[in-house]
This record gives sequence, C-alpha cells and structure tokens, in this order.
Amino acid sequence: MKKLIISLCLLSLTACSSIDEEFENIDATSSLMPKGETYYDLTSLPFPQGAMVAAVYDFRDQTGQYKPIPSSNFSTAVPQSGTAFLAQSLNDSAWFIPVEREGLQNLLTERKILRAGLKGDASKLPQLNSAQVLMEGGIVAYDTNIKTGGAGARYLGIGASGQYRVDSITVNLRAVDIRTGRLLSSVTTTKSVISKEITAGVFKFIDAQDLLEAEAGYTSNEPVSLCVVAAIESAVVHLIADGIWKGAWRLGDATTGLQNTTLQKYWLEAHKEAQVSARIKRG
Repeated sequence: MKKLIISLCLLSLTACSSIDEEFENIDATSSLMPKGETYYDLTSLPFPQGAMVAAVYDFRDQTGQYKPIPSSNFSTAVPQSGTAFLAQSLNDSAWFIPVEREGLQNLLTERKILRAGLKGDASKLPQLNSAQVLMEGGIVAYDTNIKTGGAGARYLGIGASGQYRVDSITVNLRAVDIRTGRLLSSVTTTKSVISKEITAGVFKFIDAQDLLEAEAGYTSNEPVSLCVVAAIESAVVHLIADGIWKGAWRLGDATTGLQNTTLQKYWLEAHKEAQVSARIKRG
C-alpha cells in the first residue's frame, strides 16, 4: 500500500513538473501572427497578367453573435477587424493592390495639410489612385456547438476523460467591377473553430482515514482571430480561382499557370461543391 501511495505521489509530482516546464516554454514575447496553410496557398498562386487595384471600405461582422455567458454579455464572438485582415490578405497576394478606403477621411485631411504646405499648388500633389475592383462582403455567420462529444472512464476512483466542441465561422467575399457595378465573382468559405479538454484524476481512500486526491489536465482553444484570417485568405484564393475560371481576370502565363497545383486544388474543390448542389436541386 505504501508503494502505491509513493508511486501516485511521484506521478503527481511528475505531472506538475511537466506542466511547469510547458508553462516556462511558452513564448511571452510579441511576434508576427502565425501563418497557416491558406496563407501559403495564397502566396503560391501563379502571377496575373496585371495586378488590379482593389478598394475595401468595410468588411464587418454581420453575425450579431456575442460570447456566451459568463464570458461577457457585450463582447462579440468574432473580432471586428475583418477589413484589416482582408486588406492584408489582398496585399499578400500578387493579384490585388489594396488602396486605403477605411481611413479615407484621415488620408484626405493629411492631403489638405500637405497642400497647404505647397501653398495651394495642387499640381505638385499626386492624384489618389482609383480602384478597379470593389471588395464587398463580411463575416456572415458564427455557429456554435456544431459538433460536441467526449469520452471518459473511471475505475476505483482513478480515471480520465476528454471532450471537444466545434464552432464554425462563415465568410462571404464579392468582387464588383467599379465601372459597371457587375458582380465579377462571389465566394463563401467556412472555417471550423476547435476546442478540446483532457483531464485525469485520482480520488481514492487508501484506508479508512487517508484520502488521496490528484488531478491534471489541459484545455486547447483555437484562436478565433486566426480562424477568421484563414477563412478570409481562403476566400481570396477561391475568388482568384473563380475569376480565372470565369474569365474575369487573366493569368500572366496561361501555359504554366493552369498547371499550378494550388489553382487546380481550389478548382477541384469548387467543382465538387457545384456537383453536389446540382444533385440536390435534381432531387
């Protein structure tokens, strides 16, 4: 019995030591936002015939979702920085040149100050670039508890359990021709947000008066901001691929560009979804 107690105590100490070591290994310094698979898809697309100037006025949260109690009654479920994320994704691609529109009033104010320094000679001040494409859309849905589950077992007071939860973020992105107002392309993408928890514990009477209790566990929550970025980047890639397919914009070198593996992957994904939708409509 004493050997069992000593073994369990050593096990608890080892678990605490590993948790402390993991905590010390966490990098608390600031760094660039981690890049995911969708970012590398975005940057591995073939080059266009010419980059298009794109304007993004507002790419906002349209879900109306708030974090569940007790987190907050007033904190939104998704970040309100969709415009910044979309502008960054467009800038990272070789297909679009984003121009500042969200802070347009601030830009115009600074230009007025600059014009005053030039004594009103506007000819010395370059003209603002006009956009060729207007990017519209937003974060259109945030669905919680799409899938939940777990499992556990306990025997003689010793056991372990785990559970998970899956949420979903949906993004819509549209490209509009500035000259005609025609919708060039529209895509809707979704990204899962995964949370999981694993725990293990011991609750056992060693004898009539001695009780042994120990527990350990961890929780992992996928950052919502990274999921929003991934959904937006995926939407940009799908938008570019869809525009190429429809002839809205052209590849710089069609011979090699059409053989691009990333482009073919996104075309295949889009065509699979189209085939499924057609089958549903046919009944």
